[in-house]
Amino acid sequence: MANQYDYDVLYLGSGHGTFDGAIPLAHSGVKVGIIEEDMIGGTCPNYGCNAKITLDAPVALTREVERLQGVVEGNLTINWTKSEAHKQDVIKGLPGMIGGLLKDSGIDVIHGKGSFKDRHTVTVNGQSKTAKNIVISTGLRPHRLDIPGTELAHDSRAFMSLTELPKRIAIVGSGYISMEFATIANAAGSEVTVLMHHDRALRKFYHPYVAQVVKDLEKRGVKFIKNAGVSAFEKSGDQFEVHYGDDHTLTVDWILDATGRIPNVENIGLDEVGVHYNQNGVEVNDYLQTNVDNIYASGDVIDKTQPKLTPTAIFESTYLFKRFSGQSSEPIHYPVIPSVVFTSPRIAKAGVSVEEAKENGDDVETNYLPDDWYRQVDNETMGDNSLFFDKQHHLIGVTEVSEQADNVINTLLPAIEFKFGPEELGRLVYLFPSISSSAWAQL
Repeated sequence: MANQYDYDVLYLGSGHGTFDGAIPLAHSGVKVGIIEEDMIGGTCPNYGCNAKITLDAPVALTREVERLQGVVEGNLTINWTKSEAHKQDVIKGLPGMIGGLLKDSGIDVIHGKGSFKDRHTVTVNGQSKTAKNIVISTGLRPHRLDIPGTELAHDSRAFMSLTELPKRIAIVGSGYISMEFATIANAAGSEVTVLMHHDRALRKFYHPYVAQVVKDLEKRGVKFIKNAGVSAFEKSGDQFEVHYGDDHTLTVDWILDATGRIPNVENIGLDEVGVHYNQNGVEVNDYLQTNVDNIYASGDVIDKTQPKLTPTAIFESTYLFKRFSGQSSEPIHYPVIPSVVFTSPRIAKAGVSVEEAKENGDDVETNYLPDDWYRQVDNETMGDNSLFFDKQHHLIGVTEVSEQADNVINTLLPAIEFKFGPEELGRLVYLFPSISSSAWAQL
């Protein structure tokens, strides 16, 4: 294949939608190229998941010490500057590590911005690179409000690079990024105000559980302004003013625009080659194929109903590896993909939602988690979950709010994906005592 073209497969972007599949693809003998204009590895390793969870770790620790006061003497405080430095120590080697894996696999990595010239050709740095198949894996970028003074606000990447934490922070939006960063900044000592576009935060999660997180953050000093209607940002000396509602003004030291993320579909030549896309991303079929049959898409840039998360991108990238290497010609069949918000407590879910379960007439079991003996070990005082079963008592969905929600969902995920019944469930014996054994006991 590569005799006619420079590459068998050429990827635009080097994130999880690319490298998890590109590496084994190259090892299978396929000639692979990657074009990347920013950091190798994309958002998640460099200024997304890995950075965020490192900044969250001290928050989780302070929460546990807080719950165990009296058993543990003394309070902890977060040194933001050192936490940020620790985060940088954790992630700084990732681009080199991923780049090394790509190089060792024989993959050509071309630094620059790629743009389609035709269906088999991408122009980068004034040169043309050709490929039999091309994969669009350009991901998402932060949305910016179209209001006066929008340039005065910052994005999530800038927040996670702050060496000093501003005293007063305004966060516009109430989705994943807003709620997670509000939790982190508040725990580290900042005065946080969240200006909501609607009257509910985290609208894709079960509202009563979200309400518990919001109530806890309010007790800790986070202010939530519902239906804020932010209209402008303005600089006032060393401070900034957020104009919202009916002539209201909020004065802060730093503004985070957390109003969502949008697909990187502009200025890469999609119109020139006729690839269909919309405001949600690149349109693909069940083979991750665009309407131009040798051009595919992978990762968060796709317009899809599946969650735009790292695990989804990894699965898609691996699917394309199997397709391009000839190991499979089947359409993509997504597994159950869990999602979590790293607030404290966490909110996590997988499979059928609360609303779907009630609508379908499935069996719903709810648990108040502080009643569980294992949760009393570190004195959890809040937390609930809902488990959904079909008529054969197969677990088909779960959602939980608790300090251990992410670990519980991971534990229960195989039961949902593989439709374990009572017999299969009885064959699984977890380490005891552990959160896994406690979660499994609920089934």
